[in-house]
Amino acid sequence: MVHASSVKQSPLRTALAGLIGNVLEWFDFAVYGYFASNIGHQFFPKSDPAVQTFLTFATFALGFFARPIGSIVLGRVGDRIGRRALLTLSIALMGGATLVLGCLPTYEQVGILAPILLMLMRILQGISLGGEFTGSMVYTTEASSPLLRGLVSSSTAAGTTLGFIMGSATAYLINHSLTSAQVDSWGWRLPFIGSIVFMVVGYLLRRGIHETEEGLKAMQARPPLWPSLVADAMPILQTFGIVAMTNAAYYLTFTFAVERRKAAAQAAGTIGADDFLLVNTLVLFVVLFAKPLGGWLSDLTGRRRLMMALTVATMALILPAHNLMMDGTLRQFLWGQVLMAVPLGMALGLQGAMVVEIFPLRSRVTSMSVAYSVTLALAGGTAPLVATWLIDTMKQPLAPAYYVFLYGLLGLAIMWPMKETNTRRLDQ
Repeated sequence: MVHASSVKQSPLRTALAGLIGNVLEWFDFAVYGYFASNIGHQFFPKSDPAVQTFLTFATFALGFFARPIGSIVLGRVGDRIGRRALLTLSIALMGGATLVLGCLPTYEQVGILAPILLMLMRILQGISLGGEFTGSMVYTTEASSPLLRGLVSSSTAAGTTLGFIMGSATAYLINHSLTSAQVDSWGWRLPFIGSIVFMVVGYLLRRGIHETEEGLKAMQARPPLWPSLVADAMPILQTFGIVAMTNAAYYLTFTFAVERRKAAAQAAGTIGADDFLLVNTLVLFVVLFAKPLGGWLSDLTGRRRLMMALTVATMALILPAHNLMMDGTLRQFLWGQVLMAVPLGMALGLQGAMVVEIFPLRSRVTSMSVAYSVTLALAGGTAPLVATWLIDTMKQPLAPAYYVFLYGLLGLAIMWPMKETNTRRLDQ
């Protein structure tokens, strides 16, 4: 039996527990995106470069499609065994899968087995992420004062950005320090193998955290899975409206556009491919600082009101920003990313608390994890794949911006009739 400690856990310890796992999880996801072309060269047939790129991004998306599986399996762990058990298990699973991915044999060495093993590791990473991100959002929100939920839970979102920053910075250093042939051959493996450090630190940090009071109550309820998901149909739909546009825009801005411009620069030999990674790393610091700002402001003004305003802002900026990122100079690429960084960062900072607050206690981790994972599978991790398909099929570089705009319209329609979430009790 897990008991809550009588000693009050500090908000800093709570925030760090939510942050560290997401640093690992999203570092691993980020470096895959930033080394997508290099991984494609090693794990897929080289007959058609366009098909090779498509398969590489399809494998990237595969990790997101595996998230719903993890949301059910690990979500049940969080609801029945405890939030702390979930957070410990998820970080170990991600760390192990990532280490193996960094050591996999290539297509030239083992043939078709290489992409199969790569896909398997991506599935395991996705399963881990299906429980980690939402589990840490639930934990940090439940363990926080009602007046600070947005700010403290934004640490989870901040962890994702730190992971992206470290992934982008690592990709820049590797591309800057090694030749293209060395990066292609073995340099891309270094960040995957080195991420084991995050796993060890995260495991040690999370081993001593307290279970939340709400987590203890959820463990006693033990509701059946499918009836609970059906009963939570409305908050599951609301989660899609809150999360879809922001994540689609984020992956287009900080994964797809970077990789597209990097690959184009390598092919043309005009601008250093690593320059786009350096710019991306710098702009991610803007996202990092915008996330706690969004969480803090949502504590003061209301999360629904602020989220709708940020959705409108993103819709207004996505077309000019995407144009700058896809066709502009390096300086224009930077400003295109900055235009998206502030509204996206603020939205991602407040979404954790907002989504936790709309789900009932009895199956909060499971239902929320399923809702978030399905949304990310449809609108987040698939964004680079969809963007590639739209551009190659429609021959229209700005098509992905319209794709994001449509998600924004859908989100506004879903959030408009919702009530404010800040004042909701989490123990019911």
